[in-house]
This record gives sequence, C-alpha cells and structure tokens, in this order.
Amino acid sequence: MSSTIEQSVRARLISDAPHSLAVPVVLRYCDTDPFAVRMVFPPEACLNDTGVTWTFARSLLDAGLRAPAGDGDVHVWPCGRVQTMIELRSPEGVALLQLDTAGLRRFLVRSYATVPAGNEAAALDIERALAALLGNARG
Repeated sequence: MSSTIEQSVRARLISDAPHSLAVPVVLRYCDTDPFAVRMVFPPEACLNDTGVTWTFARSLLDAGLRAPAGDGDVHVWPCGRVQTMIELRSPEGVALLQLDTAGLRRFLVRSYATVPAGNEAAALDIERALAALLGNARG
C-alpha cells in the first residue's frame, strides 16, 4: 500500500507590485515516487485557470533550506533564518515564491519518516513502474 503525505504551506508570490500576493500551495510526497516532491497550485493561483503541479527532487528542497541549490527550472535558497525562496522557471515566465522554512522542514521530516534519505531506490517498485510505463500493469 502506498503512502502519500500532503501539507498546505504558506507561500507569497514576490513581484514588482508594492505587496506580495498570498498563494495557496500544497506539498505532496508519495512513496511510489520516492525521489520527488510535488508543489501543487490550485486553478485560482494560475494564469490559465487550471491547476499546475511542479515536480522536483526532494533532495533539492532539502539542500535549498541550507544553501542555494538547483540548476534548471527550480532553484531553492534560504532567505534569512525563517524564510525560503523557491524560483520556478518555465517558457511562460518566472515565479518567485517565499515560504516559511518551518513548514518546509515539517513536510520533509514527514517524508523522511515514510522513506528515509538514501533509501529511495529501495522503495521503488521497479517491476510495477516498468509495467505501467509499458502499459502492461498487473493488478
């Protein structure tokens, strides 16, 4: 049986406007994809009125709480002692989010209780994942 962790976190969208905008975000971790975390934005927080999910390495989020981390589309870095910045880049533009570090740490602690760091590969069900990829999933 798979285990999924979801946690709402406070995020602020940083822009050149005088005030930042509160954005609802849900962090999701599932032991069936043990290397990844998902950052889920509801339709009301997106430009095209459909929800958006960003998927990136759990280790990237963890590393970014202590020092700048990431290359490519997702960058994470500490901003003082209580805030963490997450930058998401896409062809449509860049979103800069500020989140409470404590909430991110709580989420990571819960995810590590499900699949400890370094045990991600052992948690993968390679046979089932390969069968699903090839369209031959068994029940």
